[in-house]
Amino acid sequence: MTKNVKIGKSDVETTPLGLGTNAVGGHNLFPNLNEKTGMQSVRTALDGGINLLDTAYAYGLGRSEELIGQVIKDYDRSKIKIATKGAQIVKDGKVTISNRPKDLEKFVKDSLQRLGTDYLDIFYIHFPDKETPKDEAIAVLNQLKQQGLIKAIGVSNFSLDQLKEANKNHQVDVVEDQYSLVHRDAEKELFPYLRQEHISFVPFFPLASGLLTGKYDGTPVQFPEGDLRQNDPNFSGTRFRAITDAVDNLQPIAENHDATIAQVVLAWYVKNPDVTVVIPGAKAPSQVESNLNALNIALSDEEYNMIDNAFKSENI
Repeated sequence: MTKNVKIGKSDVETTPLGLGTNAVGGHNLFPNLNEKTGMQSVRTALDGGINLLDTAYAYGLGRSEELIGQVIKDYDRSKIKIATKGAQIVKDGKVTISNRPKDLEKFVKDSLQRLGTDYLDIFYIHFPDKETPKDEAIAVLNQLKQQGLIKAIGVSNFSLDQLKEANKNHQVDVVEDQYSLVHRDAEKELFPYLRQEHISFVPFFPLASGLLTGKYDGTPVQFPEGDLRQNDPNFSGTRFRAITDAVDNLQPIAENHDATIAQVVLAWYVKNPDVTVVIPGAKAPSQVESNLNALNIALSDEEYNMIDNAFKSENI
């Protein structure tokens, strides 16, 4: 197992591969989820050596947190790292985003209750609102950190300007944002700032909704109504073909390591100096087991650069 990594300036240390749990109780995100299967995926991760579980209130409006809370009762809490997120107020079916200090305090305490724990290892502000000064939002999280209710402070989906405002007093430990081999905007301005400020980075959608797993061959795909991929430009036209061609170029590397393309891609993130933890999701325990194998792959510098360059085509 690869050695643990440190989250920002905090004392939190995690495995470099975590488990994204939006398919654990995220009934509002995925149809026909089986809760027992989701809970077993969490157990498989913990039993396999993963110690970071990444959840959010938005995953099933608290249901993911509740299910994880049921699972971790059977484990040593001190060995598990839990990251969750909050920003949504749901009332009469309407969702409002809030970063107001009093709301953030309530989000943290509600998450603690649902998870059945007395502290969170990481709490992220899930989305920015338009009104709250971001340094004021972080200040209340820092107070909760001083109280021991959270151990590391994070933000997600913030613009670089919002992040800089949030980090005015150098209290942000970690950023979770979209980043993958096919979504590389973060490399231009975000990563240099994070390096300068010693802020950790966790990418979401690391496998680009399945695009980076090798299961598509460039043939046009029809997704069912309501599927998030239905209007995703990555899945149509010349861009889709360019991505699937780049994925095909990874096959020799995968064969060299007796691995799948998805495992090789995850190994690329683990080796990437700008990525602290990668948190692929899983709808079944078998997917968790497969993802775990990525930690056994030691990419050479040449292989790492080959993967990197395969997705730097002007068409992608």
